[in-house]
Amino acid sequence: MPLNPRLTDWTGRGAWLVGASTGIGRATASLLHARGARVVVSARSASALDAFVAAHPGSVALPLDVNDRTAVDAAAQRAVATTGSLDLVLYSAGRYQAMRATNFDLDEALRHVQVNQIGALNVVAAVLPHLIEQRRGHLSLVASVAGYRGLPNAIAYGPTKAALINLAETLYLDLAPLGIGVSVINPGFVETPMTAQNEFTMPALITPEQAALAIASGWAAGRFEIDFPKRFTLWLKALRLLPDGLYFRAIRRATGL
Repeated sequence: MPLNPRLTDWTGRGAWLVGASTGIGRATASLLHARGARVVVSARSASALDAFVAAHPGSVALPLDVNDRTAVDAAAQRAVATTGSLDLVLYSAGRYQAMRATNFDLDEALRHVQVNQIGALNVVAAVLPHLIEQRRGHLSLVASVAGYRGLPNAIAYGPTKAALINLAETLYLDLAPLGIGVSVINPGFVETPMTAQNEFTMPALITPEQAALAIASGWAAGRFEIDFPKRFTLWLKALRLLPDGLYFRAIRRATGL
């Protein structure tokens, strides 16, 4: 049974994608544009957004720093004015640097919090009044399977993604009765500039285009959690059900860390 209104026909729908200059956000924006959506893309890199607009006629670029609350509020207003409605808001801006407790960098960890968590809250705060007034639309947050439970090298990244999973669950409880869809996207390894820094072999690595197709399929099915690729995420879902001692031993054995 779907937990959200199904998003199947994108023709004429307004979609604002934040964090759309590269990776999952850009690929998803491209897919929605191809399916007829009125796409607005935001990110810090104006040049990357301009390149997207040049390749996707009719789309609109709104350069944005997600930590600038005033700029986020203004961009949300412009996105509404541009599209006429907010049928989809996707937050896919993110920061990732592999880090362990033995080389903990507080400043870098706080930068993760600012982009991955505070930035998401800024966007949520900016769009909630519009979504509630419309009594429709869909809010989607890109978290990660790294938010399921603690993982090596994720001391800065994992906690911020766990926060987004919890945020999405809470938003769903409040907004679903109003007719507003909420989903959380938990990817495994996707070939993006962020994951390019990893020095280990990433299991079940997929392209951003494959990720975008999985996301669109999840929206079409009305899912709350959209996780992929299943051959990897199902394994992690099973692991998180283990008692703590067994979980820690399984992760150490699997990663060698």
